[in-house]
Amino acid sequence: MSMPVAVIPVAGVGTRLRPHTHTMPKALLHVAGKPMVAHILDELRDAGVRDFVLVIGYMGDRVRQTVSRLYPDLNLQFVEQPEQRGLGHAIYLTKDAVGGRDAIIVLGDTLFRVDFRQVFDKHVSRIGVKEVEDPRRFGVVDMQGTQVRRFVEKPEHPPSKLAIVGIYYIVDTPALYGTLDEMIASEKSTRGEYQLTDALQTMLERGVAMEIFPVEGWYDCGKPETLLETNRALLDLENRAPRTLEGSVVIPPVAVAPDAVVKDSVLGPYATVASGATIERSIIRNSIVSERAQVKGVVLDSSLIGEDAIVEGVPWNLNIGDSSEMHLG
Repeated sequence: MSMPVAVIPVAGVGTRLRPHTHTMPKALLHVAGKPMVAHILDELRDAGVRDFVLVIGYMGDRVRQTVSRLYPDLNLQFVEQPEQRGLGHAIYLTKDAVGGRDAIIVLGDTLFRVDFRQVFDKHVSRIGVKEVEDPRRFGVVDMQGTQVRRFVEKPEHPPSKLAIVGIYYIVDTPALYGTLDEMIASEKSTRGEYQLTDALQTMLERGVAMEIFPVEGWYDCGKPETLLETNRALLDLENRAPRTLEGSVVIPPVAVAPDAVVKDSVLGPYATVASGATIERSIIRNSIVSERAQVKGVVLDSSLIGEDAIVEGVPWNLNIGDSSEMHLG
């Protein structure tokens, strides 16, 4: 079985994660111990994929440098999308890099749990789906037996509860790129953007067979609160033995980079501390502390601390009598 090439669009700005994405591309934000895009690359690499095409745009040089440094063993190509014109346009730009091979397309802000080896075992185009309670909020597939009949975007009367999660295994890539060529030449866009699902729908209408495969985990990283939810879920799943931190208390699950410095603190549960960060005399739970940040003398809960940020608290020396009440902060 030959492995497909992985196509990962990571050109988005990530406006809902500002202020963090003012200085950091969304794909490099840390969650559960590593950059968001690293979770995707690791899943695909573990399944045997070695060839990757990343579509970069906003702060693309940082993505290129970081991914190249972390994955020197992979065959990496980077394609620039200078203007945000939709997912279909991003994929269209990868035509030469894919070169007619099978492709597995994974959205760069989609974290998941899926058995890719089983997906690749069957040489037919397949769409990743997950059953949801309220399919009206998502694009869904309309099925006819085992075959996808059509794609429906946020339907008022859903034909199924199978939401499209943003993972597409395409074995007829010449048909895909031919359809995208036609769409862009004829300027067939939706609200000014070229949609991948429009191209896939055209392929269905022309007789290209597509099936579905289940995605067990589907994690959103689009907003600060959902990024923290995903951090919790992934730390639970990975269930790693916590690093021993002399002089500090660790309440698992946590993820602490090997070169992070933690002194006289309590970490966890659900704390992620990135490379080069320093934590002193603090309590940190349900939070993500990014690279080289310094946190001293504070209690953090449900917090995101950016790269090179400094958070320092004011120490208190209190002498409180019986039946007293004091509110600090």
